Amino acid sequence: MSGMVVLGAQESGVGAALLAKKLGMPVFVSDAGQVPERFRRMLDEAGIAYEQGGHSVAKVLQADEVVKSPGIPDTASIVRALRNKGTPVIAEVEFAARHTKGKIIGITGSNGKTTTTLLVHHILRKAGIDAGLAGNVGTSFAGLVATGGHDWYVLELSSFQLDGVKNLKPHVAVLTNITPDHLERYDHRMENYANAKFRIAMNQGPEDHFIHNVDDPQTRLGLLRHNIRAHQWPFSIRVPIEQGGCILNDNLHITINQTTFDMSILELALHGKHNTYNSLAAGIVARVLEVRKDPLREALSDFQNVEHRLERVGMVNGVEFINDSKATNVNSVWFALESMVKPVVLVMGGVDKGNDYKELRELVRQKVKAIVCLGTDNAKIKEAFGDLVPHFVETSSAEEAVARGYEASEPGDVVLLSPACSSFDLFENYEDRGRRFKQAVRAL
Repeated sequence: MSGMVVLGAQESGVGAALLAKKLGMPVFVSDAGQVPERFRRMLDEAGIAYEQGGHSVAKVLQADEVVKSPGIPDTASIVRALRNKGTPVIAEVEFAARHTKGKIIGITGSNGKTTTTLLVHHILRKAGIDAGLAGNVGTSFAGLVATGGHDWYVLELSSFQLDGVKNLKPHVAVLTNITPDHLERYDHRMENYANAKFRIAMNQGPEDHFIHNVDDPQTRLGLLRHNIRAHQWPFSIRVPIEQGGCILNDNLHITINQTTFDMSILELALHGKHNTYNSLAAGIVARVLEVRKDPLREALSDFQNVEHRLERVGMVNGVEFINDSKATNVNSVWFALESMVKPVVLVMGGVDKGNDYKELRELVRQKVKAIVCLGTDNAKIKEAFGDLVPHFVETSSAEEAVARGYEASEPGDVVLLSPACSSFDLFENYEDRGRRFKQAVRAL
């Protein structure tokens, strides 16, 4: 079949197929696994042909162009066969960008990208700007473009999505930080992973903006390797910044050209060091787009953060429960522990992504009184912290983890679910893990 083939029938694949259909292109969707019912219904309603449980290789190889879902690695045999044949294989975000006149704000990084993306979208909406929210959070970019246009698109972009872009050109790009994550997809080489993140800026020109965290060592190294043509706006919480954003006298201090925006960090909706970075990055985006100071101040002070990211679930007899299920890497857990002021019972574990727990040892020593493991294989966690934490429990369900965490705590403590791992051993995904944790807390 000539026309377009979409590999993978989840959020991004189905979005790409719907956009292709709307554009009048012949399209066929192929998934090696089973297509979830919700997506089957969407494809059926749109009259889009699809297959599941395996790829019809001959049919896929007839495509003029293939849109690959970010979850499918380049090493998959079907992708290799397409590349050998010379068939273009692109990301869904690349396909969507071709077919919209709206301007793109792209946000990537190992940590903080979801929060920063949601915060930027919240600020723009408050400022009366027509902005859509898509990418790695919520709706796929292609799905959003298929349902109608926006002036601006705020996109969360993962390294896997950026691997498949060729011409995507965000008017504003944000790189929050680069810390080890998903290294199994990048030959276990940090440089390969960092290079994927820097693809966000590769097509930008002097009329565009690149906002980056100057406190982050991997970002600084990457800036030496990559020629960034966009106007650079750094941010820092450690050093003063003349053009960009920093913290001065406990104020968020953002200077863009001749104008300065100041706001006390006590007024920010988001607390903790990591969130100060997110607020700085989002504030610079807003000021680069000339959002007025009043709506910006209001948006930064009334933002409600994303579910499963340091989400307060409630208090039970003086014990606080916090759901940070979205913390699927070591660095996210570091940020979570860094922002805790009460003694912590830490619920962690799951599918290990090649984690190095060394950098957590000092914070665990200072703040954690007990660790509740929630995973099928907890040997690495025990090995990393067994000598620091007197109380270790192994559990195999969210209900059991909450019950044992509660037993290990006393009034004034916090039970923190911050796993540092993927969830696929016991749960569908991190959302499922977070919701089961919250249900269990409410049932105590």
